[in-house]
Amino acid sequence: MNPIDYLRISLIDRCNFRCQYCMPEGADLDYVLQQNLLTRDELMLLVQEVFIPVGFTRFRLTGGEPLVRPDVVEIVRSIASLPETQDLAMTTNAFLLADLAQELYDAGLRRINISLDSLKPEVFDQITGNRGRSRWQQVWNGIQTAYRVGFNPLKLNVVVIPGVNDDEVLDLAALSLDREWHIRFIEFMPIGNDGLFQDRGWINSETLRQQIQEKWGLTEGQVRGNGPADVFQIPGAKGTLGFISQMSECFCDRCNRMRLSADGWLRPCLLNETGQIDLRTALRSGIPLYELRQQVRELLMLKPDINYKDRNSGTTGRYARTMSQIGG
Repeated sequence: MNPIDYLRISLIDRCNFRCQYCMPEGADLDYVLQQNLLTRDELMLLVQEVFIPVGFTRFRLTGGEPLVRPDVVEIVRSIASLPETQDLAMTTNAFLLADLAQELYDAGLRRINISLDSLKPEVFDQITGNRGRSRWQQVWNGIQTAYRVGFNPLKLNVVVIPGVNDDEVLDLAALSLDREWHIRFIEFMPIGNDGLFQDRGWINSETLRQQIQEKWGLTEGQVRGNGPADVFQIPGAKGTLGFISQMSECFCDRCNRMRLSADGWLRPCLLNETGQIDLRTALRSGIPLYELRQQVRELLMLKPDINYKDRNSGTTGRYARTMSQIGG
């Protein structure tokens, strides 16, 4: 079992997109009230006095859409400045990134993952739930700006949905040929989007790899990160291709992460709410920090058993929150 030292922190559950696989059309989303979000001071107190002392040194900021949060740059600066922080990354949809990339980089952020599910503006707008002016160009501008600023590695996340964007796999993979970009293909999974999943199904990573192998060939590759991707490279390419296969290839035994929701719930697993801790309520109730550290340590000890149950259950179950509310 890998050491559990990686915490995904959701800064906000709101998003300026409504992606089909994250916030399905018709879903009744109950957003967290502003007063129930962890404040920056509360978040930093938990990071410094609870998470770092129990062994967390790697952090990723997520949402919803983290760039929607007004104090996102200050949060980046605060976490990046801690001497114990070994790695800090962010996942974003890049819609607001062109204006913030330099500030985030100057604040200490160095790694960034960007969702880009299509190179076709009309398909992109379909996936992201946009009903007005196309947002694709602004996202593309954000990606280009982040690359110019110096984010490395810069990763592009692609959720492959049958009949929607699966015909673009080769075009998206080709982005890695001449750029130091790392394209990551993610198997579509059912979390809060049962209707879409049952209608569309999913494509396993091996099928995608075969398509790319037949076009260019593939060799094993490497890229810095903390995730579960199996990494390959087109021979001679500057970037890499990653495949995240949570549906077809269980990687619970090498999971090194926990998730903190925007309203302060710490959960040990994306697919399992067993043992989750309400740290915000505990913190605001005045429970001593040493007691919170002990609760987190106990959850860390339970995580291997929780993972084992997930690995052998044969089902992903149903969840009270959508992907956007969990934090991805």
